[in-house]
Amino acid sequence: MHKPLRLLSKLATAIGLALSLQGAAHAEFAIPGFELVHTVPRETTLGTPDLRDAALVWKEMFDGAQREIDFGQFYVAGQDGEALDDIIAHLDAAGRRGVKIRFLMEKKGEFASVAATIEKLKRIPNLEFRQLDYSKMTGNGIIHAKYFVVDGASAFVGSQNFDWRSFSHIHETGLKITDTAIAAQVQQIFEIDWQAQAAIAAGQAPAIQNHATVMADEGRGNYLVASPNAFNPPGVGDSESELVRLVAGAKQEVRVQLLDYAPLSYGPNHTRPYYAVIDNAIRAAAARGVKVKLMVSNWNTEQPAIRYLQSLAVLPNVEIRIVTLPRASTGFIPFARVIHTKAMSIDGRVAWIGTSNWAGGYLDKSRNLEVVLHDERMARRIAELHEQTWNSPYAEPIDVLRQYPKPVKGKE
Repeated sequence: MHKPLRLLSKLATAIGLALSLQGAAHAEFAIPGFELVHTVPRETTLGTPDLRDAALVWKEMFDGAQREIDFGQFYVAGQDGEALDDIIAHLDAAGRRGVKIRFLMEKKGEFASVAATIEKLKRIPNLEFRQLDYSKMTGNGIIHAKYFVVDGASAFVGSQNFDWRSFSHIHETGLKITDTAIAAQVQQIFEIDWQAQAAIAAGQAPAIQNHATVMADEGRGNYLVASPNAFNPPGVGDSESELVRLVAGAKQEVRVQLLDYAPLSYGPNHTRPYYAVIDNAIRAAAARGVKVKLMVSNWNTEQPAIRYLQSLAVLPNVEIRIVTLPRASTGFIPFARVIHTKAMSIDGRVAWIGTSNWAGGYLDKSRNLEVVLHDERMARRIAELHEQTWNSPYAEPIDVLRQYPKPVKGKE
């Protein structure tokens, strides 16, 4: 090939690559009102080119804010040179152009937080930072939700914490919500908790919103549910009751991906009281012939939770796989290299995407948000996302006889 032709060929290749990368950056999977957003852990064979990355979506939403951004988060943890730095820079830019920012973090989340990141947030112009001890509201709960609302008109709800690892080293799934009715409900949830923090700080009891269980409005098709029921705004159903109802309605298959699953709650003195609500629903579904495919992280192999998983796995129609992601090439990263997505697909017709682990204390005592979508296209995509990891080299069927070692989470 002549030199000019070789140069033209290289130029055409470069242009083609640039266009393909540009196309990938703008790829998205959405239905009216909702975009599925996903984080693929680095250095894995997993891939979701049709789903946008959370870091890109968060920055885009901050850049579009005109009046206010409100956050409900478990903890905050940054690291120099990682994606969260740039995300915070976009948040800072919003504050500098006059956007009012309110940031509500769980008080107990301090143990997982980086003090320098908290200070960086506090230095953002027009940002007010508060901490809420949610146990003062429910006796034994936390703000476990991970969400924010922009201008009361759009929101993000998902498994992604305000943590640098959530954008690079953890399997995460969330939703960008442009359905204005649901975004408004997320805003109402924030307002309830923000006002509760003020009440507790003033030595007063937060106002209870519901004394009876509020069921979800199924007629809406796509809707928000949340916990705890006592502090949900009008029109937002109880997530614990809705999860049981949805599983009870399954006819062929239930696919679930979680960080961990256990029919146990959290009691005083490190006790784990029995919590059967979700487990009973799963076992009942399997007993009537529904195929249950439950996928959890290797963190779920600790005692005593692993024993309950093993007892569930011996049942007909139940398959359980444990996912172990490889260590990063840079070395051990505490509280990372794990699947953290909290999602379910039922019969290829209903999708559940949220912030809660499936254990006691989360859907009954803690603040969590879940979105239910009666949409076949979204349900199938969640099922495909599940299937990809399920069939990956990182997933292994649970061994019902194995004595699993204690998982390595925060330190080696």
